[in-house]
Amino acid sequence: MRKITRALLSVSNKSGIIELAEGLIGLGIELISTGGTAKALKTAGFKVTDVADITGFPEILDGRVKTLHPKIHGAILAKRNNLEHETTIKAQSINYIDLVVVNLYPFRETISKEGVSLGEAIENIDIGGPTMIRAAAKNYTDVAIVIDPQDYKMILSELTENNGQLNQNTKQNLAAKAFAHTALYDLAIANYFTQLTNEKNIAFSGIVTDQMPKHLVLSLTQEQSLRYGENPHQMAALYVDSLVLEKGVATAKQLQGKELSYNNLLDLDAAWALVSEFSETACVIIKHTNPCGVPFGKTASEAFELARATDPVSAFGGIIAFNVPIDKKAAQAISALFVEAIIAPDFSAEAQEIFASKKNLRLLVKKQDTNINSQITSTNVVEIKHISGGYLVQTKDTFQVLIENTRVVTKNQPTEEQWAALDFAWKICKHVKSNAIVYARQGQLIGVGAGQMSRIDSVCFGATKAQLSLIDGVMASDAFFPFRDSIDEAKKYRISAIIQPGGSIRDREVIDAADEQGLAMVFTGVRHFKH
Repeated sequence: MRKITRALLSVSNKSGIIELAEGLIGLGIELISTGGTAKALKTAGFKVTDVADITGFPEILDGRVKTLHPKIHGAILAKRNNLEHETTIKAQSINYIDLVVVNLYPFRETISKEGVSLGEAIENIDIGGPTMIRAAAKNYTDVAIVIDPQDYKMILSELTENNGQLNQNTKQNLAAKAFAHTALYDLAIANYFTQLTNEKNIAFSGIVTDQMPKHLVLSLTQEQSLRYGENPHQMAALYVDSLVLEKGVATAKQLQGKELSYNNLLDLDAAWALVSEFSETACVIIKHTNPCGVPFGKTASEAFELARATDPVSAFGGIIAFNVPIDKKAAQAISALFVEAIIAPDFSAEAQEIFASKKNLRLLVKKQDTNINSQITSTNVVEIKHISGGYLVQTKDTFQVLIENTRVVTKNQPTEEQWAALDFAWKICKHVKSNAIVYARQGQLIGVGAGQMSRIDSVCFGATKAQLSLIDGVMASDAFFPFRDSIDEAKKYRISAIIQPGGSIRDREVIDAADEQGLAMVFTGVRHFKH
């Protein structure tokens, strides 16, 4: 390890920089700085050498060029144990720089402002900063690079303990962090220009326009480690993509309870996606990503009671989502049931007090958007699934079927009440694993047949699971019926109407079966498989 004697400080984010500078000076380290950083340090009373005094060249082009000079980059990039480098450095009267503290112009913060101009965005593209970061990170065996103010205390502590030196593991870790930092920065810029130019051949982070990108690059940062994956022997963590503007469960605030597990987050996401479909007061109970209770209610407590009534057995140990705040009465009702987690736009103080006695119960707050489509920006967010040797990527299924755009294919027309029930059932069906069958009445889920290998099995299973009466209910199917047997089976349960995509080569047989049974049938023309 070599003792650090000279440090270059050039930061956009000034938080903690005065304390860092004071600590470095206390260790006998000479400070070099630029522009606003130098001014801040001098104002604080510290002795600082301007970069211009080292290069012999002033800042030019409104500050676009200030550190791009051999006397800066030679001082950073020179290998200390390389005789040729050492000879060159001495010949050019260059003094080594051993520590580089740099963070970048706030590009992402700038472009997130409403009404930001292209010119303002461009002027917040840092050039010298990333160059210094990459130079120092490349030469990490001799130079330490610090890009995060959160690391200042750690750096000062280690320098103090080690007589002004940093160990190689620390410098290597800092270099890895630095390269990730510049990579994310460049991705943000690429993403911004891609959206401006709408060039389909340019890849950017997880967002596509009207066709899939040729290259897909993710900018994932670990948000939190998880207790385990799908099973206790699997490790897991939650990552967020800072370049994707989608709102969702990953940004929810946890108020109490145990750490979230991988499965918790999958179920929470499924619950939140479904409850976000509705503008009416709704509650969703999810078990293994499938809904087992979805009703409307006049209040949160009524919605919960109706949700639990759908399938009281499956509700035990489930995940609950509301699209309205949870009050005292709702909390009292829920507290009688064992659940893993609850997500809602808010919890009243009384509700939080009731839930506080259940220390393991996870409470999450997520502000509700108008509907699921408003969770997505004007571009589409992609879903990614891993397969052996690669990844499958698709845009999210945010398609909304408007009832007025569906087609009645039977002699019987749905009544007004049946139309409302069909619309409700169809929205739920999109969130059920295929093959999916949903039985419902207006504002009340009755039964679910999920993930069966044949559609008629889902028809039978959904009816078998139903705890409430199926009489005069409706049935939704996520895909077409390949045979009339499902229609004949469903009629045994005395349902009144069916909604499905249509598109089977046997559609005529299926329609005839519905007419024979006196059922109304609606075609949506859209399939909603969920594997």
